[in-house]
Amino acid sequence: MSKIIISCAITGSIHTPSMSPHLPVTGPQIAEQAIEAAQAGAAILHLHARDPNNGKPSSEVEDYMAFLPTIKAGTDAIVNLTTGGSAVMSMEQRLAGPLVAKPEMCSLNMGTMNFALYPMLGNRTEWLHDWEEPFLRNSDDLVFKNTPRDITEVLRLMGQERGAKFEFECYDLGHLYMLRHFVDRGLIDAPIFIQFVMGVLGGVAAEPEHLTHLKRTADKLFGDSYTFSVLAAGRHQMAMAAMGAGMGGHVRVGLEDNLYIARGRLAQSNAQQVEKIRGIVEALGREVATPDEARAMLGLKGQAGVAF
Repeated sequence: MSKIIISCAITGSIHTPSMSPHLPVTGPQIAEQAIEAAQAGAAILHLHARDPNNGKPSSEVEDYMAFLPTIKAGTDAIVNLTTGGSAVMSMEQRLAGPLVAKPEMCSLNMGTMNFALYPMLGNRTEWLHDWEEPFLRNSDDLVFKNTPRDITEVLRLMGQERGAKFEFECYDLGHLYMLRHFVDRGLIDAPIFIQFVMGVLGGVAAEPEHLTHLKRTADKLFGDSYTFSVLAAGRHQMAMAAMGAGMGGHVRVGLEDNLYIARGRLAQSNAQQVEKIRGIVEALGREVATPDEARAMLGLKGQAGVAF
């Protein structure tokens, strides 16, 4: 098998509010945890910005620049910026940071979908910030909008004009067919990097038979022109990543997708999750890719092409 790329989603604004004291929020916190995750073996760092005053998802350029130069100075890991931002942001807001930063990679959700996060409420009664509980409760009416027009715009602005490659986030089978549609239109070139996102209510469940079907479908649609990674939100994170690694894919972990390191135990850092999945994939006989090896595999422009 080829070398395996470990991605780490450092601080999320779609999958998780700030419901753990270990989730980084300020620029220095995000930079520190990102560098530690890279040192632990993450070749790709998937990043969102947050308002350091209240932990809310942020689209402000200054909040991105509060951590991006520090990360670049501290590691050669690949920076992958969100174009999803938050479901409550406009497209203009979601792209504000990436347009200025010109990263090597961006994430791109391949469709509009319900984003039902309210099951995360559970029996929790304590919150770090007063916006978290109503945000989750109101997610029974939350739609993440990414129409074909939106996708075309992101591909143009970030790909064609700024040279970024994409982590195509596919939350369900139909997203693979949408991706094929854009390949057929000539807007996406190989190598294609697909992230199977599993376990979000509104998308495909994190179950083994679904992963095998997604992989089989991607094989049919893209042949040998793609590689895939597996992300499972919540408690299935490590198990599904291990399955994906065994199938020859890459893996993504991080506090955006799962706040825990084991049942009932909050992860102390992103690096702790990277260390755990690294141990798992190496036990499976996979060798972890360096950032430069990942760049070569994914056809990236390199650190010299970014603007931070």
